[in-house]
Amino acid sequence: MTAGTAATAMTAVTADAQDVRTEQDTAAAATRAAHEAVFDAAVAADERIEPRDWMPDAYRASLVRQIAQHAHSEIIGMQPEANWITRAPTLRRKAILMAKVQDEAGHGLYLYSAAETLGTSRDELLDKLHSGRQKYSSIFNYPTLTWADVGAIGWLVDGAAITNQVPLCRCSYGPYARAMIRVCKEESFHQRQGYEALLALSRGTEAQHAMAQDAVDRWWWPSLMMFGPPDDESAHSAQSMAWKIKRHSNDELRQRFVDIAVPQAEALGLTLPDPDLRWNEERGHYDFGPIDWTEFWDVLKGNGPCNEQRLNRRRQAHEDGAWVREAAAAYAEKHADKHHTDTHTEQHAEQQKHGEARA
Repeated sequence: MTAGTAATAMTAVTADAQDVRTEQDTAAAATRAAHEAVFDAAVAADERIEPRDWMPDAYRASLVRQIAQHAHSEIIGMQPEANWITRAPTLRRKAILMAKVQDEAGHGLYLYSAAETLGTSRDELLDKLHSGRQKYSSIFNYPTLTWADVGAIGWLVDGAAITNQVPLCRCSYGPYARAMIRVCKEESFHQRQGYEALLALSRGTEAQHAMAQDAVDRWWWPSLMMFGPPDDESAHSAQSMAWKIKRHSNDELRQRFVDIAVPQAEALGLTLPDPDLRWNEERGHYDFGPIDWTEFWDVLKGNGPCNEQRLNRRRQAHEDGAWVREAAAAYAEKHADKHHTDTHTEQHAEQQKHGEARA
């Protein structure tokens, strides 16, 4: 074969390979388009997307980000209130607070489990939390200075959480939506206990009323920040709504929360710390003053009053619990080996029995 003939043959082989790749790419594109059409139709019809269903990579990534942040918030959120378990004013208050903190641990577990159905491990999520690569709600970086803070968190923070989370019961992703049904039921209890605690303080002595008012003054604005940045500054809100992960925008949910909170504050006999707060007859909603978004972004970047403390305690708790995880893994491995041995023994005995029968 001459050099020219060899070159011609090589060119032909290269062209054939290119044709094969083009056909493969075309087939892959057609398959992806078909999958996208089924996915889009399911979302449009308000059907649930389940773990084994095809979903866009961006949809999966968005869910992992949101569910992980939610789970981290539940776990970190145990700290501000656990700070008052040993100092609760009565045994009844202590029991209620212990039950609430326990609920929050459970919420974290539900949500980590939901995230795992998307192909990400709990260890990976916790590693990202501990290293600061994933966030939790900015609200949990504020200190609980008095007992009234426990009431303010229950009424305002959990009230904001319910406003945000009830629509998630209709999230397009099945495991997340189903987890939220139980979470919201328990959050309703949390909100009521906070409201009741503040009501008792507000109707108590002058000093108790002042303590309740001080707590509300400090937690009101951070609670409004919980819904996230304004819609025109939110990087994920619009797409999440298009996929029906979220059902309402940040600003819509924030307005809904304000409209609910104002009459509740009046019933409590407490004043919300916003001089611009007033009913707008034309809009049919309460107007409220500007939020200090500089503070929000600063806390989110790790510069809040308790950011370092919260993460350090979480890391330490994780390290302190290493022996429990190791023991559980050893126990599971031991019983898996025993099950394998028992199964092998049973199979061997069955084979012997059949052999004797044939003989």
